[in-house]
Amino acid sequence: MKDKYEYNQETKNRLKRIEGQVRGVLKMMEEDKECKDVITQLSAARSAMDRAIGYIVAKNLETCIKEAEEEGGSAEDLINEAVNMIVKSR
Repeated sequence: MKDKYEYNQETKNRLKRIEGQVRGVLKMMEEDKECKDVITQLSAARSAMDRAIGYIVAKNLETCIKEAEEEGGSAEDLINEAVNMIVKSR
């Protein structure tokens, strides 16, 4: 994919919410909350991070495919690269 990235405010807001979740987990730990509750919040943060990764890859892929079509190129390599990025993120 091209080295052209556009991160809109929605994307940044997603990450700010994740940041808040992680800060909340740290606070829970400092307050000696139950392990189950801490793990639940960590799982929620991880899930939010996975969704953010998918969203960023999808938006970037959409832009790259449009550019490839305009230039008469194939989107197959772009799609494969996007899938690999998602797989590696897990």
